[in-house]
Amino acid sequence: MPHLTDGGSALSLNLEEKKAVVAEVGVEVAKAQAIIIAEYRGLGVGHMTQLRAKARQSGIYFRVLKNSLARRAVMDTPFTGLSEYMVGPLAYGIGSDPVAAAKVLHEFSKGNDKFVIKAGAMANLVMSDKEIASLATLPSRDELLSRLLGTMQAPIANFVRTLNEVPTSFVRGLAAVRDQKQAT
Repeated sequence: MPHLTDGGSALSLNLEEKKAVVAEVGVEVAKAQAIIIAEYRGLGVGHMTQLRAKARQSGIYFRVLKNSLARRAVMDTPFTGLSEYMVGPLAYGIGSDPVAAAKVLHEFSKGNDKFVIKAGAMANLVMSDKEIASLATLPSRDELLSRLLGTMQAPIANFVRTLNEVPTSFVRGLAAVRDQKQAT
């Protein structure tokens, strides 16, 4: 299926292809916790390829879209508020982990001045580029889950250690009683 080039111009899409793009993006929007849009004017294909790879590794759907198709995909969703920011050559990062999406795109924008985050949204909340930068500094969902798991495992490990000490103490006590009886 034809898709948009990195230069921002669309290949000539017929009506069926446009409907397919809107449907594909609509499926991603339905699963999304966050959408981040960024202008990429003048960014080379190599840089975009790097960003796509990083996004894919983080589970982020990343695509350059025609704004009219993106507006149609977010229409009547909690991300409708982003429509007013959909102007110019934009790339869309759509993710189920808002922190991961913000982190990948924000980190990339720090090293590439031609990649400028315009806005983002979580359900019914439009965010500025500064708010996205703040979101990017938070621990990701996976980091939080691993911290939570570590916190939950600590008491269990202590409990197991205590249970192991009870038989050891009991055996020492029996050995002391045995030694005392043998001494007498």
